Amino acid sequence: MTSPLLEIRGLSVEYRRRRTVSLAVDDVSLDVSPGEAVGVVGESGSGKTTVTRAILGLTAIRSGEVLFDGQDVTSLDFAGRRRLYRQAQLVFQDPYSSLNPSRTIGRTLAEPLRAYGERDARLARTRVREMLERVQLPDETAERYPRELSGGQRQRVAIARALMLSPRLVILDEPLSALDLSAQAQVLNLLRELQANAGLSYLFISHDLEVVRYLCDRVVVMYAGRVMETGPAGQVSGQSAHPYTHMLHQASPSPDPRSQRQRHATTAAPPPREPARHQAGGEQCNYAPRCPFAISRCWTERPARRAAQGQGEVACHRFPQWRDEIRPADDARAGPPWAPPSPRAGLEAVVLEPGHRDGIEGALHGEDR
Repeated sequence: MTSPLLEIRGLSVEYRRRRTVSLAVDDVSLDVSPGEAVGVVGESGSGKTTVTRAILGLTAIRSGEVLFDGQDVTSLDFAGRRRLYRQAQLVFQDPYSSLNPSRTIGRTLAEPLRAYGERDARLARTRVREMLERVQLPDETAERYPRELSGGQRQRVAIARALMLSPRLVILDEPLSALDLSAQAQVLNLLRELQANAGLSYLFISHDLEVVRYLCDRVVVMYAGRVMETGPAGQVSGQSAHPYTHMLHQASPSPDPRSQRQRHATTAAPPPREPARHQAGGEQCNYAPRCPFAISRCWTERPARRAAQGQGEVACHRFPQWRDEIRPADDARAGPPWAPPSPRAGLEAVVLEPGHRDGIEGALHGEDR
């Protein structure tokens, strides 16, 4: 069995405000194997970005380990951190604010090479042209500024910059949230192509479960700093083991207004409330205040992760009983029992249901505007 490229064991990160201690990440464990894409899904405040910052040493951790290629990287010195950054790169959420507006694209792409000691200007220019071609941008893009590019083109530049040092792991923190739907489809197809050609490993952070299902092999679902469910992407998306994952499905818009109104009218879930941040030492299910299937045990005992269907795990006291309590309208979009996705499955079949996200299908193989 191949050893994981990235392995996170019992990671906890806390933030202190005066006498209040809040756990932004609480005992999170996950791994990414070479050539694998792993998605981390959850709503805002679930701790996804904090996990990425802890991996790269941008946030101090309270406990746990982060192993990269078998080495603990949580307490590296400056030289060790530089070696890590050559192997692991980050693509930020906003492709405009992450690019220097006063520098040409060519200079931006050459910067990582200069930072790691490359002094041959001709070699750097050659490398920049090769990388622009790799992300399907014309050579003249090197002479342009970020303001002259579309959102999709800027995100391609951000991906190209992350690949300039030939890393083994690319962490993508909500890379699609600032893009329109057509640009999202183009960037997703680019990421799949790059992974197939270069054998890259991805840690893909997102709030959109269907996008993660399209790109990733496995999914980790987080809520309020804890892992709720893990498993193969098709399994987690097709037959959720945790009520929170099911809620993420229910939040997706339906192409039929009548069925959507019916689902909202008959839903078993209570009105959503802002979850209180888990306090250090608390023992309950974080999702209990919002869960329509919660029982008294959920408020007094923290659920441990245990085996779910297939190869997944779930942290829920009531699995699988809660699934028997779903009303038909609630389960209208849950999909059929899990089956391995076809290797030829495209974005049209996985992300875009008929009538859903109208107008994007024609952009799947189009060009940036």
